[in-house]
Amino acid sequence: MSTYPGGQPPQYQGQNRRLLVILTPFLVLLVAAAATGIGLLVRSAAAEEIRGSAVAEGAGGSTPANVLADGAVRVGDPDAKVTVRVVMDLQCPACKAFEAANGKVLEDAVRDGTAVVEYSVITFLDRASTTEYSSRAGNAAYCVASSGVDDYQSWLSDMFAEQPEEGGDGLPDSALIDIAESAGYSDPAVAQCITDRQYDTYLRTKTDEVLNSGVDSTPTVLVDGEQVTDAAALMSPDGLAPVLAAAR
Repeated sequence: MSTYPGGQPPQYQGQNRRLLVILTPFLVLLVAAAATGIGLLVRSAAAEEIRGSAVAEGAGGSTPANVLADGAVRVGDPDAKVTVRVVMDLQCPACKAFEAANGKVLEDAVRDGTAVVEYSVITFLDRASTTEYSSRAGNAAYCVASSGVDDYQSWLSDMFAEQPEEGGDGLPDSALIDIAESAGYSDPAVAQCITDRQYDTYLRTKTDEVLNSGVDSTPTVLVDGEQVTDAAALMSPDGLAPVLAAAR
């Protein structure tokens, strides 16, 4: 795991400067594999600074379509018996591991109508790249959602598959546009939204709300309002499936 560079990122400089330190505890996940022994996954720790909101170039104060009042993107039948909430940062390595393990489980649950999934994409890892990748990717999450949610899970899977390493430049906007187009978001308005960072202010506002609600690490996964804390359920292949089955 890389360490974050020092200093204060300019996107969090504002008239009223406040410091919110997110201490993400080290979580060591021991996942048994049938034929290969035990795999070890260490959840990265980050001390992140959240100071106010910066207005990005473009229409930074816009509100995206197809989102809930708290900023989550709902995918699936809202009348489904089970509701899953996933809080994630697109720069978060543990979130990538969760998506690899359980992304298909959530897609299948939406497809067969057994669960509705609410994706709460936040940004607090801009210091893990040199180009504010976390917030640019978070803005893209709202850009594609505003165009429609039918392809949202496919887009999310592709985004995590292309997640850049911590401490690097992050993906350029052109790559974010390519990923969106390959997932089915070919409307030129989506590309413009990405380059303009149209929902940057909205993203930061919702991020503050989520962090102030008590979320202190990502991914945070809740099933019918109850947080899933079992490491195997979160990180082992299809580990969330029995949790969803028990909630029906």
